[in-house]
Amino acid sequence: MTLNNAYISVEEAVKMVKSGDRVFLHGSAATPTYTIKALQKRYKDLKNVELVSITTLGETTFDDEKYKDSFFFNSLFVSENSRTVVNTSRGDYVPVFLSEIPLLFTPEFLPIDVAILQVSEPDKHGYCTLGTSVDVAKAAFDNAKKVIAQVNPNMPRTNGDGFIHISKIDALVWHESILPEVDYSAKASDTIISIGKNVASLIEDGSTLQLGIGSIPDQVLKNLAGHRHLGLHTEMLSDGVIPLIESGVIDNSNKKLNRGKSVTSFMVGTKKLYDFVDENISIRVMNINYVNDTSIIRQNPKAIAINSAIEIDLTGQVCADSIGTFQYSGIGGQMDFIRGASLSPGGKPIIALPSITNKGISRITPFIKEGAGVVTTRGHVHWVVTEFGKVNLFGKNLKQRGKALIEIAHPDHREHLEKAFFDRFKSQ
Repeated sequence: MTLNNAYISVEEAVKMVKSGDRVFLHGSAATPTYTIKALQKRYKDLKNVELVSITTLGETTFDDEKYKDSFFFNSLFVSENSRTVVNTSRGDYVPVFLSEIPLLFTPEFLPIDVAILQVSEPDKHGYCTLGTSVDVAKAAFDNAKKVIAQVNPNMPRTNGDGFIHISKIDALVWHESILPEVDYSAKASDTIISIGKNVASLIEDGSTLQLGIGSIPDQVLKNLAGHRHLGLHTEMLSDGVIPLIESGVIDNSNKKLNRGKSVTSFMVGTKKLYDFVDENISIRVMNINYVNDTSIIRQNPKAIAINSAIEIDLTGQVCADSIGTFQYSGIGGQMDFIRGASLSPGGKPIIALPSITNKGISRITPFIKEGAGVVTTRGHVHWVVTEFGKVNLFGKNLKQRGKALIEIAHPDHREHLEKAFFDRFKSQ
């Protein structure tokens, strides 16, 4: 479709943003860095612009002190390039389940004045797609008063809920650029490899998989080549699923919903992944309030939810979003899928984490750090996995939980944990 006359300069487009506006920024591999940088150049003209986003990627931060009067970064999920500003007076974090973020964009809570998106080229009928990230972006598009779309020919056209028509876009900006790439397999250590094997041993044929972010899920996938009839219903997709889909291990034949289709809400990986999902009718990229809906997740058999944590205490409380009072990430979809998997017939919610930090500190602790947030309660936790083994806390009392978690803690820390256990429970 010829649209040469429809495109305007990025400088003209960002003039739509006014002081006092709330602006949504598209996230993950779809982060519209080119347009965001143009918006930043207007900082002297703007006051009190609230920026709302989930994970963002690319070379775009709002850390510089010069933005203090212009932009306030109100994050719904903290990522590496927003972590600094969110922990200052120039930003903050909204604790919220991913599944409920679309509700925030309604007039009652966080109405959006301007949504800045990155989309694929329009087809001959004028339809673009939100490409790699439909997640909360479709809700932002649906509710925003104005929409700026950065059109990138390298953005894959994806099937699902992410179709938007150019007639609903207020400003089209053409910019060809490479999408941000993350290769999770390149980060695998011996510890992560062991965790991947331990988690994979819990997965039965016919299971429906949810995979969190990071190298642990990637390692789990590497150990599933001998499985059969796996399904995929996950908030996030990475390169690790490609060989399993191509070989037929993931065929989605046992799912009750979207049978024969892999379902996700966003994807982050390498160009190989972005090329794989382009025009791929076997993959549906859908709204987060559908993908992460507990009532949807539980309908698929043997739902496996694989998520990680920063620390877990001896009773099973999981902190996954903060280090003390320092906001590190967010609640995300962990609770959505932990609960959904626990209600699925034969489902297994799994928290998988290394036993120690890079500095040698135990992640299994007597108490969660002061000021840290509990993302998954001890009432929701079932399976916990480290490189030293796997335990199921479901149905166990507090003392039994503590003993089980000490068994999969790092050997260097078990004596300390046993002492803390005795001090608390007055028993061996």
